[in-house]
Parts: sequence; structure tokens; C-alpha cells
Amino acid sequence: MLGRQHHGIINVANSILNSIDLDQTMANIMVTVRRDGYTQGYAECTQHVTNALRVDWDTRRSATHEADTGAARAAAKAEYNNLRLPVMDLVTMRCSLRTF
Repeated sequence: MLGRQHHGIINVANSILNSIDLDQTMANIMVTVRRDGYTQGYAECTQHVTNALRVDWDTRRSATHEADTGAARAAAKAEYNNLRLPVMDLVTMRCSLRTF
């Protein structure tokens, strides 16, 4: 009996980890976090150059000028936090039917 339960738990874990929705959401998070990090790093570097050279560094033509990457990162995080996987609905239903 314990062997079948263990096998079932492994199948549920594999279903969760191999979910296409989870993969897509994680890929979105990775891309947005990378963009946000690049934008913040560029802004910090620009600040250092401006301070070191005592000149106004023109960033209007840069790809990161006025880019709101923080909002995109927050939206991706919210999407991950609100992610619903169909297999989890089955697990929840199965657990609610079971009395301990």
C-alpha cells in the first residue's frame, strides 16, 4: 500500500513540475527580471559616469530610457503567485474527499 501511495505522490509531483503553464510563467519571470536588472544596472552605471566625469550623460537614446521594467517584473510575479494548475485542483479535491 505504501508503495502505491509513494508512486502516486511522485506522479503528482511530476505533473506539477512538468506543467506547461508553470514553464511559461517561469520563463516570463526570468525574462522580465533580466530586463529589470539590466535597466537598473544601466541607470546605476550612468549615475557613476555622470559623477566621475562631471558631465550630463544623455540617456534619451538608450533602450532603457524611461523603461518601466519594475512594473513588468511585478506583473510577472503576480502572475506566478496567482497561477492555477489543473493538477492542483485534482489534488485539493482528492484531499477534501479523504477523512483522516
